[in-house]
Amino acid sequence: MVQVSLEDIHQTVQAALIAHGADAFQAAEVARAVAAAEAVGNKICGLYYVESYCQQLRSGRVNGTVNPVVSTPRSAAVHVDALFGFAQPAFAYGLPVALDAARQAGIATLAVGHAHTCTSLGYFTEQIARAGFIGMGFTNASPIVAAPGGKSRVIGTNPIAFSVPDGQGGVAMQFDQSTTTVALGKITMAKAAGQSIPEGWAVDAQGNPTTDPDAALQGSLVSMGGYKGWGFGLMAEILAAGMTGGVLSRDVKPLKAPDGPPHDLGQYYIIIDPSTSPDFGARLEVLAAAAQADEGARMPGQDKVKMDPVDVAVAVWDQMQALATPAG
Repeated sequence: MVQVSLEDIHQTVQAALIAHGADAFQAAEVARAVAAAEAVGNKICGLYYVESYCQQLRSGRVNGTVNPVVSTPRSAAVHVDALFGFAQPAFAYGLPVALDAARQAGIATLAVGHAHTCTSLGYFTEQIARAGFIGMGFTNASPIVAAPGGKSRVIGTNPIAFSVPDGQGGVAMQFDQSTTTVALGKITMAKAAGQSIPEGWAVDAQGNPTTDPDAALQGSLVSMGGYKGWGFGLMAEILAAGMTGGVLSRDVKPLKAPDGPPHDLGQYYIIIDPSTSPDFGARLEVLAAAAQADEGARMPGQDKVKMDPVDVAVAVWDQMQALATPAG
């Protein structure tokens, strides 16, 4: 392992993306998200994705030079067309408009359509919470989940994220989770490491439980809590695809494949101004105290400690530096 500062991660990733065809602003927004993921140990959404981003910039699967288009079809409904570019700059374009709409109406929606994968959905809802609003986010992904009792892939891992402000510019609670028992990245990483996976994470192509990550990738992931998780996954699918202009999970090709059509994914956010309820802060404080009354108990997200510098595998950091050179 080598210790790398977040600033070095940001600068190196930005340079890598620019070297492979992205413009500076778009590259900076993606690099900021990568560094933020590494800061909390979220390896799946950090440097793990950078090689894929670079390959897809070169192949044209993602456009790193487009400027997203923001529109307001209704006063509290904000839409961003990412134009088959990265999700991070599209969100950055739309967020100020959506926050202003939420201030005016008490609640607003932000729909990002025709976007690349956003990786960590909580990265975006956290920004909403730090601005003083409640943020709820939904997205979909390539198909890897069958209905309980079935074996045909219908939806993706379809994450849901929820972030609540603490009234002081911070986050009182946050969760960011797939609607499957685990995220797909944990299975792909287990396969790369030659490790087995716990039973209950996935089923094989015949619908039988498996501990083999390769068989899992040929089969489907299991919804968390069975039918309950399946329902949440469908909810995310309807909002992320139906309300953004993105495609259904069944039509999304593998996210890390270097070639192929654009991801064309949607991310859908609900932004709520808690000041519309005069009792919100007091109720939240009482709830937080109750949730944390027992030793070791906590509100979701309260154990996140940002690291700087962070540990990075030598091979991974060597790869990042190579990607950041014009010949990379």
